[in-house]
Amino acid sequence: MNLKLTFLGTGTSQGVPVITCTCGVCKSKNAKDTRLRTSVLIQSKELNIIIDAGPDFRYQVLRSGLQRLDAVLFTHQHRDHIAGLDDVRSFNFKQRMAIPVYGNDLVIEQIKREFHYIFESNYPGIPQININRIDKKPFSIGNLPIKPIEVLHHKLPVLGFRMHDLTYITDANTIPSKEFEKIYGTKILVLNALQKDDHISHFTLDEALKVIDIIQPEKAYLTHISHNMGLHEDVSRELPSNVYLAYDGLAITL
Repeated sequence: MNLKLTFLGTGTSQGVPVITCTCGVCKSKNAKDTRLRTSVLIQSKELNIIIDAGPDFRYQVLRSGLQRLDAVLFTHQHRDHIAGLDDVRSFNFKQRMAIPVYGNDLVIEQIKREFHYIFESNYPGIPQININRIDKKPFSIGNLPIKPIEVLHHKLPVLGFRMHDLTYITDANTIPSKEFEKIYGTKILVLNALQKDDHISHFTLDEALKVIDIIQPEKAYLTHISHNMGLHEDVSRELPSNVYLAYDGLAITL
């Protein structure tokens, strides 16, 4: 199966530029230094799946030109990953169907709190979703097999996902050894790297590079990047030849 991944957003919870910040990255004129909240679009011939729908979801979808959505897959329940769920309404209207959403118990509980009106009203303008609870067991969306990978975001369990030779992991600073086994053989690895300095819940650049060195993918792309990382062009020159800073709009095909 051929897969296409498009980075809809590659920024951290504040995005880049950060409100009120006047640093060189936030003032940069290079479009690759402007980052919406982290999200990706996974496409095959039959499917369009978005991983995480944060506060920039509406604009990201408009910018991508996406006309059909088959599922939303959530890594975890933080607002920068779920806050845009209400905007699936447009796909409801066009496709005349509820949109399947996938998440672990913590994600589903948070969705029911933040979007309680979805479950408490029959008003025709509210989003229509079908909830699918997932854990660490493999599952499929349509004909696409998906293998969850449970990583830790400080102490919070977060799901990464492997789809054939593509593995996507964001908001992590620890990968348990048993979960590492699920990643070996990946050709394309997408991994979060927040900044160069130590952080309590995200991989630093050096930590992400160490994971990449262990996995040995053909190519690796870094995402969930903060303004503290530095300018896109400067950091890119420091990376190994098979490692790239992702940027909004970048598309790769397997």
